[in-house]
Amino acid sequence: MFGTNETSLEYLDREPRILRPINYPKNTPGNGAGLFQTIDGRRILVVNVMLRLFMDPLDDPFQAIELIIEDSPLAGGADFIFIDMHGEATSEKMAFGHNFDGRVTAILGTHTHVPTADQMVLAAGTAYQTDVGMCGDYDSVIGMKKDAPLKRFVSKLPGSRLEPADGEATICGAIITSDDRTGLATNIEAIRVGGVLSQSLPDR
Repeated sequence: MFGTNETSLEYLDREPRILRPINYPKNTPGNGAGLFQTIDGRRILVVNVMLRLFMDPLDDPFQAIELIIEDSPLAGGADFIFIDMHGEATSEKMAFGHNFDGRVTAILGTHTHVPTADQMVLAAGTAYQTDVGMCGDYDSVIGMKKDAPLKRFVSKLPGSRLEPADGEATICGAIITSDDRTGLATNIEAIRVGGVLSQSLPDR
């Protein structure tokens, strides 16, 4: 919760659990990465990065990740490195994944709202998925009630304001298993629970 008269940017600056893209310009409020400790003492480095194709151009995302994993290398400064790769183009996302394969535990894509079926452990041991998808109502247009987007696409006229769809949600995500010794991934399994999408929940 924001404090009295507190802006979201001020809150971002004092809440280390909320991350913004690490490759935002210097002096942007908030943090692009956080090193968190689990209850059993393991260190998890979480990084958010925004890619550039068809997006607002930011600082080089590849160089930004190089610098952060140099400071906190896998099995050295962190036991598990998770990268939220926020981007539009599948080609850029796949190139990003292969570039850091073997140096981080997992790279999972976000932004397109639709889960891809390419979850895998790359050749050198990094878990990868181009997009994990949204958590929301998929009987919609990427999470919005259908009427307004359909009118815009069919008529090319501005329609009413977009509203979030309020049907049963699908929870999308992934379960990643890693090697405690190396920090690399040994398995990744997609999760899709509830709503209209086909269901996927690994047996545990």
